[in-house]
Amino acid sequence: MSLKPNPLQLILVDPIAALCDAWQLEFAGLSQVSVVNGHFEDLTDYDCMVSAGNSFGLMDGGVDLAIIRYFGLELMDRVQAHILKHFRGEQPVGTSVILPTGHSQHPYLAHTPTMRVPMPIAQTDNVYLAMWAMLLAVWHHNQTQAPPIQIIACPGLGTATGQMSFQRAAKQMARAYKNFLNPPEQISWPMATTRQKAIAAGGDIVAN
Repeated sequence: MSLKPNPLQLILVDPIAALCDAWQLEFAGLSQVSVVNGHFEDLTDYDCMVSAGNSFGLMDGGVDLAIIRYFGLELMDRVQAHILKHFRGEQPVGTSVILPTGHSQHPYLAHTPTMRVPMPIAQTDNVYLAMWAMLLAVWHHNQTQAPPIQIIACPGLGTATGQMSFQRAAKQMARAYKNFLNPPEQISWPMATTRQKAIAAGGDIVAN
């Protein structure tokens, strides 16, 4: 099996123009990525919506609340039941799970915590970890289940409650996507160091 994933079409959608500008800069040249300055509710063609949530599946604010208003309260119940069953009540940052929405046009949700509970994450690499986890979850889903996910709708990660700057969040999201599209042939310390320097956050590192 080839390690190189097939490109996934990614729709980055947010009503804040400055974030969309940062996405345009960081994702420049990636033909499978489109940026929409608007609300996800107005999108017509996507298979999977990304929920940039918290570790406990409490979807009562921000984009999460908009997701529940659009897909229905039972989706939050499904998310929390999955967290209870598979994560013993707390889904770690750096994981993502694909769950059915019950919507005929948009059948999947990728529940992807960017933080344990609502808090600032501006100096962390949580956005990279979340984006990476989401892409891997979709990739694994597509290898084992049908129908496959071909188009992902993703809001800003960590840019609201998380207070990460638009430029930094866009950079972390883009770096995760680029690394996903270009997996290494082998693992080495130079490769790992190069990837870490590109993010420059995590651990006790204070992001620039």
